[in-house]
Amino acid sequence: MASTDVKFAVIFLFQIVVGILGNFWLFHHFTSHYLRGYGAKSTGLILRHLTLINSLVILSRGIPETMAAFELKSFLSDFGCKVVFFVHRVARGMSIDTTCLLSVFQAITISPWGSRWAMLKGKASQYIGPSNILCWTLNIILHIMVPVYVTDKWNSRNTSRTMDFGYCTSKLQDKHTDFLYMLLISVHDVLCLGLITWTSVFMVSILHRHRHQVQYIHRTKVPPTSSPEIRATQSILVLVSTFVSFYTFSSIIYIYFSVFYKTCWWLMTTSALINSGFPTACPFILLSHNHCVSRFFSVCMGRNTHFPRLIREI
Repeated sequence: MASTDVKFAVIFLFQIVVGILGNFWLFHHFTSHYLRGYGAKSTGLILRHLTLINSLVILSRGIPETMAAFELKSFLSDFGCKVVFFVHRVARGMSIDTTCLLSVFQAITISPWGSRWAMLKGKASQYIGPSNILCWTLNIILHIMVPVYVTDKWNSRNTSRTMDFGYCTSKLQDKHTDFLYMLLISVHDVLCLGLITWTSVFMVSILHRHRHQVQYIHRTKVPPTSSPEIRATQSILVLVSTFVSFYTFSSIIYIYFSVFYKTCWWLMTTSALINSGFPTACPFILLSHNHCVSRFFSVCMGRNTHFPRLIREI
């Protein structure tokens, strides 16, 4: 076994352990808050769903990559390859969609009562369940052809038209079909990334205006390091920048594979690590900023009665 394989195996194994523990702790955190009557049910529901999706992303790609790096042979059958890749693609899409749903819900929650989004405040929580079902349905339809293209490595006949993942292979179709599929995936990713970015800018602008309003009312200047608005803004920016960075790189690599039909072992391994990067980092970002943001919400509730009570949901 090459030393490079061992290094990647250890990295994948470390990512699996850290990612699963982090998502489990986040799930436990918001579940215990819900059972004790703390926090908001709507945001807790989205975050618990997100932790399960993140775990699926990490496990569905991390375990096969780890076993392949340890040079274990024939550990996935043809059916196993189809299931693993289908679950991974759907889970990856759901991770993006659920984060997008969380960002939109937060933007609606903290929007001023005089804004155009005010009418959605009382109804937004009612659409979380249907939105999740719609996202699941769309992602299943979008990736329905993945099991058709993926097969186990040992049954692959035409090696010149395949992408070799080390433990499974994906048959390349004609350029028009592959380009259409790549275009659909890219449009989905770009729309979600754009919506998350836009809602995050919207939330940051609201927090910025609220900070200046509070300073004006109290005629005092709040030190930047102690301002709850600043810390809430930082939590949004850290989460969004991490999300956009990982999934932008992931999409670029996927487009490269689809357009140039070239596979590279280290690039495919790096792609697998990047795909699980945000699901691994997400729970730690949310947990590390949860106290700061919750404190900001309590401050806002005491200072400004027109600022939504549910703002603590960020």
